Amino acid sequence: MDNRRAERPKIGRERTATYTVKQVADLSGVSVRTLHYYDEIGLLRPGATGENGYRYYGRDELLLLQQILFFRELKFPLEEVRRIMSAPGFDKVAALRAHRRKLEIEARKYRRLVETIDKTIADLNGETEMKDEELYYGLDSPKQKGYEDWLVDRYGGNMRAKIDESRRKVKNWTKDDFARSSAGMEEVHKGLFAAMQRGEPVDSSEVQGYVARHFAWITQFWTPNRESYTGLGQLYVEHPDFRKFYDQAGGEGLVDYLADAMRVYAERNL
Repeated sequence: MDNRRAERPKIGRERTATYTVKQVADLSGVSVRTLHYYDEIGLLRPGATGENGYRYYGRDELLLLQQILFFRELKFPLEEVRRIMSAPGFDKVAALRAHRRKLEIEARKYRRLVETIDKTIADLNGETEMKDEELYYGLDSPKQKGYEDWLVDRYGGNMRAKIDESRRKVKNWTKDDFARSSAGMEEVHKGLFAAMQRGEPVDSSEVQGYVARHFAWITQFWTPNRESYTGLGQLYVEHPDFRKFYDQAGGEGLVDYLADAMRVYAERNL
């Protein structure tokens, strides 16, 4: 039995306290073996060695361990955690703020899933009637997630809030609402393709009129700025799924024509 763990250490405001590896294990729930491994790979080393030869962790090491556990909770590979935390200028406060933003996103996602589960149970019990489109609220398909991740990686965390805003706006849409929206975009695609075949320049008033309708359609879901609207056009061009969609919706070459026209619209109006 280890006599050094007779009393559980108290953190509080006692910033000068030091802890043995066993005490840190008790405090954090991380096994002694894992702490030894973090020490071996240089991820988290005890900060001081006492006169008795024992190695001790201080407040700084406790905070670093907290960072590691947040990264691991967010599914970061251990090697990436080490790379991030060993980089020059690593900022604990900035990292914590980033963790908070990601956890808020996850919390919103799970709230949506819980809501969908509750509505489905109520529907199955005959207590309420659930719309067909509500069955999948909060459940992201892999492709949809890929599109969203692309936008977030390109334009930052604020894009995630815009994606959430989009979901909120269509939450109560009916099948007729979706059908009307889709029909409006079909008219835009056909008009743009006809203009492209006639050789209309993308900055012409006719083409820009169609793009204005496209922009208005987008604002049903989220309101892009100049950069993100131009970037959306770039997503259409770069992603094979979107290229295939526009080839089928209008014709070959439409996606490039639309993206160029979107860039002109953004530069003029946003």
